[in-house]
Amino acid sequence: MLRLGNREFGPDERVIMAIVNRTPDSFYDRGATFRDEPALARVEQAVAEGAAIIDIGGVKAGPGEEVSAEEEARRTVGFVAEVRKRFPDVVISVDTWRHEVGEAVCEVGADLLNDAWGGVDPLLAEVAARYGVGLVCTHAGGVEPRTRPHRVGYDDVMADILRVTLGLAERAVELGVRRDAILIDPGHDFGKNTRHSLEATRRLDEMTATRWPVLVSLSNKDFVGETLDRPVKERLLGTLATTAVSAWLGAQVYRVHEVAETRQILDMVSSIAGHRPPAVARRGLA
Repeated sequence: MLRLGNREFGPDERVIMAIVNRTPDSFYDRGATFRDEPALARVEQAVAEGAAIIDIGGVKAGPGEEVSAEEEARRTVGFVAEVRKRFPDVVISVDTWRHEVGEAVCEVGADLLNDAWGGVDPLLAEVAARYGVGLVCTHAGGVEPRTRPHRVGYDDVMADILRVTLGLAERAVELGVRRDAILIDPGHDFGKNTRHSLEATRRLDEMTATRWPVLVSLSNKDFVGETLDRPVKERLLGTLATTAVSAWLGAQVYRVHEVAETRQILDMVSSIAGHRPPAVARRGLA
């Protein structure tokens, strides 16, 4: 059982985490939700389309203009408070690697800290423990935040993913983070080339076999673009194919831009797996 905020998710429940970027330079939406009203409209739409988790980020993952912890907090804290007020039942996640920002967003109602950079700030897990919130433990290949991988190599990429994410998860438990509020993430594209990310996807069942809930962040990423030779705005089909494979291999949470399309993919996989009845069943019954 995965418990985040006031929500509980069963082991066969596939959960959507909708991305809301509070940045003027995000790689996908180019700042479409930087201002409050478009961002709140995005939250409303995502919840209506089936997202149970909203992931709010104040710094884009890739290289770019320096964003201080103070500026990151300015972009996220007030917005988290407003989302908490307007959507009391949604799980609020904040994508940050900084403990200062983590503490500030937890004060106003965040339920989950999404540490995409693999514990580079070890105090972030302590914040999660102190506030009783969840934590995402990600494999990022040991790279510094907001840097791209360069000639990165692994003897066995999945072995390294398991070593790092399980180590971060067990450390979080030792610090006092609830075991049922921790997720592990293979970190597609983070500290990896395209072949690494494809292998991580192909071997995702090795992560799900650990019984930790697995989060995947696949949406429109570079490994999809390179695999199919498609620009950012033409990666939806590749993303959905990767999503279906990940769902079949047992991933539980999906961090996405396109909620409605992802919801259909996940529901279809759940029904094929026997975890969800068809929404309508008339064929051959009349």
